[in-house]
Amino acid sequence: MNRSRKTENKLCQIDRREFCRKVPWAAIGALSLSYISISSLKGMSFNNDTAISSLREKQSMEEKIMTKKITAVEAKVKSIKGACGLGHKVGDVARFTETGVEGKICIHALYSMIPAVFAMMFESQFPWLEDPDKKTHACPDAFNPVMFEITRIREK
Repeated sequence: MNRSRKTENKLCQIDRREFCRKVPWAAIGALSLSYISISSLKGMSFNNDTAISSLREKQSMEEKIMTKKITAVEAKVKSIKGACGLGHKVGDVARFTETGVEGKICIHALYSMIPAVFAMMFESQFPWLEDPDKKTHACPDAFNPVMFEITRIREK
């Protein structure tokens, strides 16, 4: 019984990326509607739909970018209001790699940005960002805020 369940699970697995490439977006959306059946979609063509083709182009461009390995994540000081206790200046850069941190960074800013740095290091996506490889992060010091730009560095 255990063996047949494993075999069944293996047969039911699908490659999500391959599925999304082959099935038209409109068909996926239509299948979510309860009153439309699969048989009613037969013979319909979605290949000339400009919205679908632009989504496909954007998806393939994003996939090409994501195939390049992330070598580091950099946090660059973009702006400062007040006087930073550590003495950060606009343009200072801290570089995060798999082996450690290069450059100086305030311990308080470091603690607050580590979750975002790790998320970016391992390809997490933030849907609200315009550029998926750049995000801003504010230092937790409310009286002397330092604004960082966290950027993924990909291999060339």
